[in-house]
Amino acid sequence: MLEVWGRKTSSNVQALMWCIGELGLPYQRHDVGHKYGGTDTDWFYALNPNRTVPVLQDGDHPPLWETGAILRYLASRYGHDAFWPAELFARTEVDRWLEWSKINVALMFTAPVFWHVVRTPLAQQDSTAIHKAVTQLEKSLLIAEQQLKKHAFLVGEHLTLADIQFGHILFRYYDIDIERAPLPALASYYARLCERPAFLEHVCVSYDDLRA
Repeated sequence: MLEVWGRKTSSNVQALMWCIGELGLPYQRHDVGHKYGGTDTDWFYALNPNRTVPVLQDGDHPPLWETGAILRYLASRYGHDAFWPAELFARTEVDRWLEWSKINVALMFTAPVFWHVVRTPLAQQDSTAIHKAVTQLEKSLLIAEQQLKKHAFLVGEHLTLADIQFGHILFRYYDIDIERAPLPALASYYARLCERPAFLEHVCVSYDDLRA
């Protein structure tokens, strides 16, 4: 059984748990981090010297950290060919969109947008900076929009590991109080994700306890 350390409101934990859910793997998750604490303890340092979540342990193997590495591990060990292809070029196509999503979407949303809208007191929010960050994010979302006009999912007609890294921020993107650009293909894609039980369970999670 997989063992996961990380609170369910962490976006990185949500990506990992969504992947686990899509693969139908048994797991046990421990709440660690934010209001739960624990990352500053010696036992957690032994799991991850960076003191960040998520951390995953699969059986007797050493604990794994860094979300992208964990996702690739799970996909390689447990994923089917449509999710994480065996053929090198096809896998690299998924992998480049996965890496693109992490750098150009997830990182550009979480701290510059989500933290400033949700985790910053209203009186301290900089509306100009938020608008600028959303505009920058949506330059990348426009690239995804063009891709999603051609395919049901980011790389093709089936959900892949790239969708996990890309799609896990969309619940918060569509839920927070910001002005969004009209991206109909992205909106349709998000609606399809919301039909997936694992996405609803692990990603569409209240973030009220993160509010300033």
